[in-house]
Amino acid sequence: MPNPRILILGPPGAGKGTQSANLAEEYDVEHVTTGDALRNNKDMDISDMDTEYDTPREYMEAGDLVPDDVVNAIVEEALSEADGFVLDGYPRNLDQAEELEGMTDLDVILSLEVPREELVERLTGRRVCDDCGANYHVEFNPPEEEGVCDECGGELIQRDDDNEESVRNRLDVFEENTAPVIDHYENNESFVIIDGEQPPDEVWDDIETAVDARVE
Repeated sequence: MPNPRILILGPPGAGKGTQSANLAEEYDVEHVTTGDALRNNKDMDISDMDTEYDTPREYMEAGDLVPDDVVNAIVEEALSEADGFVLDGYPRNLDQAEELEGMTDLDVILSLEVPREELVERLTGRRVCDDCGANYHVEFNPPEEEGVCDECGGELIQRDDDNEESVRNRLDVFEENTAPVIDHYENNESFVIIDGEQPPDEVWDDIETAVDARVE
């Protein structure tokens, strides 16, 4: 099987990170995220783009959003260097989706669907180790000792953006900006809806079946 080119879509809390890692390992492809791509290319010279700053680093250090044109260029660079990939976190809007069509062809487009209230429960229950970054959930994946990381003994905290108000706002932003991207791909023959409410192993089984059916 050739190294597939996979796009994974879904709201915050749908499990994109977990399943992207599975895809990268199973199919020996790069896991390309916008966050990683930006960090890896933060000193890229963008002075020819007529932007406010000359490198992505300057936007990040100023706390400003990196413009779409810059994000597009960085993602294109990352994809051009990858022998197969799973793209996670991009495109976030229709303009980026149109740019992506000019960068590469996609073999599989996966859309993880999870009901909104389930997403709220998942995200508000998430706890992160303040030392090593390991992830837990108060209900679905609790640590052996409450509030203590199994891996390093560090303190488990709730991220500031995992409170209910912030979570609902993030989901609203997703609905406004990124849900239209999913609509954009719905009629593509490579598009597959995955029931993300299932246990992670069952979600993975459906994903693997979908990829294997579309990549020879």
